[in-house]
Amino acid sequence: MPDLRRWPALAVALLAVLLAAPAGSAPVKLMDWPDLLGRPLPAASERITYGPGALQVADLWLPEGKGPFPVVLIVHGGCWLSGVAKLGIMNYAAEDLRRRGIAVWNIEYRGVDRTGGGYPGTFQDVAAAADKLAEIAPAHHLDTGHIVALGHSAGGHLALWLAARARLPASSPLHAAHPLPIAAVVSTGGLPDLAAERARGDDGCGADTIDRLVGPTTAAHSNVYADTSPAELGVGRDHEVLINGVEDPIAPPDGADAYAAKMKAKGADIRAITLADTGHVELISPGSVAWSRTVEVVDALLHSR
Repeated sequence: MPDLRRWPALAVALLAVLLAAPAGSAPVKLMDWPDLLGRPLPAASERITYGPGALQVADLWLPEGKGPFPVVLIVHGGCWLSGVAKLGIMNYAAEDLRRRGIAVWNIEYRGVDRTGGGYPGTFQDVAAAADKLAEIAPAHHLDTGHIVALGHSAGGHLALWLAARARLPASSPLHAAHPLPIAAVVSTGGLPDLAAERARGDDGCGADTIDRLVGPTTAAHSNVYADTSPAELGVGRDHEVLINGVEDPIAPPDGADAYAAKMKAKGADIRAITLADTGHVELISPGSVAWSRTVEVVDALLHSR
């Protein structure tokens, strides 16, 4: 379960949203983490390692049948902190997609609070996990020709970053010659602009967390966002959809709107969707209106070749 004690300012922000409801109207009853994590936890088809570390693993979810199966790559959130959340938080979403005939690759990675995490380790883990998918695809009858990446919260940032890997500077330690191609990204309650997220301070994941994620400024790394923030990596050929809840204090819709406007001005194929009566947890909770909308978007993107 995520350690929500790390987010006291966000709890205050949520209370402010509820108190701002019009007089005479009932406040919106938002989901909390126990509403999701209190359900029986579905189990993946197989766990596969992509490195020697305990967190260098990914779970494969296979539908019934022989395939080839369309693939969604999932990245969990938790403010880039392994002590806040791990990949199991996305098991419910993964199982729902699996039942719909979609294979899921749910990846784990070292957060900034783990040895080897931060810059460049967190990014290298996510990249290695993504590239492992191409390696295992033939044996598991996976169609990797049109992959959709789905990320929640901090995972939204990492999913967008995965799609931008081909645009990484050659001088970056994160650069790879042949990164796994991502056709489309769905960022739910995501944090796509690291500089903007750092500016939020304690209203977001915290400036210290962002600093640990992007690494220190050096002569060789003078712009720490140049190879870490999707907002700085320019525009590619992937489709991007940002889904945010009006009542979400962790990832307010204005952050997604600002990122979408910036990228649209550069020619990106991107759109932002804002959902009423939706907080942070609803976005990855099967049975919620928000998750149903997300599934619709994912399905459309998988069939948009």
